[in-house]
Amino acid sequence: MNIVILLGILVTLATGIPVLLQLLKTHPKGLMILFFAEMWERFSYYGMRGILIFYLTQHLLFDDEAAGAQYGSYTSLVYLLPLIGGLLADRYLGTRKAVAFGALLLVAGHMTMALEGGPTTQTLVYNNQSYAVAAEGRMESRSVKLMVGDKAYDFGPAASGGLEIKNLDAGAPLPAVLPAGSYTMVKKSDPMGVNAFYLAVSLIIMGVGFLKPNISTIVGQLYPQGDPRRDSGFTLYYYGINLGAFWAAVLCGLLGQNVGWWAGFGLAGVGMALGWVVFVLGKPLLQGKGEPPNPERLKEPMVGPINREWLIYLGGLLGVIPIWLLVQHNGLVGWGLTLSTLAALAFIVWFIAKKCDKVERERMMLAMVLIFGAVVFFTLFEQAGTSLNLFASRNVDLSITSQATSFLGLPMGSADQLAAAGIQPANWWSWIDTGIGAAQTQSFNAGFILIFAPIFAVMWTWLGQRGKVLDPTFTFGLGLIQVGLGFLVVVWAAGAGMTDSAFRMPLIILGMLYLLHTTGELFLSPVGLSEITKLSVASIVSFMMAVWFLSSSIAQLVGGRIAGLMGTETVGGQVLDPAAALATSLDGFNKLGWVGVGCGVAFVVASFFIRHWAHGAGVNKHPEL
Repeated sequence: MNIVILLGILVTLATGIPVLLQLLKTHPKGLMILFFAEMWERFSYYGMRGILIFYLTQHLLFDDEAAGAQYGSYTSLVYLLPLIGGLLADRYLGTRKAVAFGALLLVAGHMTMALEGGPTTQTLVYNNQSYAVAAEGRMESRSVKLMVGDKAYDFGPAASGGLEIKNLDAGAPLPAVLPAGSYTMVKKSDPMGVNAFYLAVSLIIMGVGFLKPNISTIVGQLYPQGDPRRDSGFTLYYYGINLGAFWAAVLCGLLGQNVGWWAGFGLAGVGMALGWVVFVLGKPLLQGKGEPPNPERLKEPMVGPINREWLIYLGGLLGVIPIWLLVQHNGLVGWGLTLSTLAALAFIVWFIAKKCDKVERERMMLAMVLIFGAVVFFTLFEQAGTSLNLFASRNVDLSITSQATSFLGLPMGSADQLAAAGIQPANWWSWIDTGIGAAQTQSFNAGFILIFAPIFAVMWTWLGQRGKVLDPTFTFGLGLIQVGLGFLVVVWAAGAGMTDSAFRMPLIILGMLYLLHTTGELFLSPVGLSEITKLSVASIVSFMMAVWFLSSSIAQLVGGRIAGLMGTETVGGQVLDPAAALATSLDGFNKLGWVGVGCGVAFVVASFFIRHWAHGAGVNKHPEL
């Protein structure tokens, strides 16, 4: 039995029961429906996210730079399309219908991801002769060898550069050391599988565009302005998000590694289907929230018998085509994001200047400051799916125990540790596997939130009831400092000599990074979601929520490019030089860490000068330093 599953069950029971009791006792019943719907939606998203970078680098054989750019473009569009979904919901569909339609697109997208197609193959060409690169397994259990004749050989970097084939037989048709530039690596892809991948992510991008800004908006609509339960409600809602994210990382990562990519992606699709069912069946508990602003206008015929509502749905489906073309060209995504950002900023500036009084103007300005902070935070935080995921696979010892032992009479240890001790378990449930997969480390952040979110919810409620809610700019600063410190902990640990002969660091160091990222997230993200709904003018609240997610879009694109810069050379999806991979990662982490700490300090200082911009929107007292 995998130890992460055992610990996850314990944590879920220990934290989930109090959360459910609090939901039932003190919050609107509609929050329960949104809680479970978003839990399954996040299960699907994070299930795919946890294994996507490995799929790109090992199945499609993208190099690290291309994989980082592709990942960043995809996730950037995921957070960019909510600009359109938010506007359509505000003006026509209403948030409930937009969420339901988006969920169906997501189901289709995740199920299409399960059509993985044939893997990309790689061949070494030397002196006009080709030698196949044979790869088996996925993620950190992947084994890559070079076929010379009918024999498979290990290989690695040569001391003088190039490639060294280890233990090569005498008389082989190529030398044991291939100088750099003397050989080429040729890839051959399955066009059907590659196009299925692009279609799948296009459907997911469009689906998130309709769903993501609007389901969060419904949460805000459940509470009257000034209701002290709002921050607590958003934090509990955030717990549901991370409950889905935790189990997605554990289960989809486990299936993706041990069964196949199709199984990991397919399970994510099942989760999304469950989310849609929960949301549709729970409509009565939403108490009429999220309905169209003008139902009669929505029913007006537009093109023959097609009314406005179905025209929007048809436009959403046809919109998948340009996204399918766009997602294959990362440079165009950058231009599109830049233009969208400028357009959104221009509209907000115009709205603030022409449509707002002094109080509304300063609240909207504070919202924009927080959105800028979110860009910085999520650029660092979202390294989890790219550089940190690859770092876990390449440069972290993923075993929780140092050697085989026993617990309650059951053998406990990783598979290698039990084999070294001469222990052979009869079946999977007769031992506790303390070796975890790299993709399963994505559960650390969500697991910590399951533990700390209820504590933070109580803290926000306690402060709200006493009129001592912390200034949001100040809390954003604390969040930024913590996300920066997370990276620096890894750098400092490496400097203290905490690496082994295989250039791997202890798992606990990665755990400390995710712990600091999690506490930073809890200071910033749920508070940010709540603040946007409180500070935004009611007529454009869904649009402002979409702009909040636009900040994540910018962060995803920039973060993907940064992750690519921290990449290293791979062959057959396996890193060629672990020492070089570690050095490159540590250099990048050091730079990211100090950027986070520096920006956090700047926000803390700025909070003393702009705290009055909230004008009582849940901010009544500045914390003492």
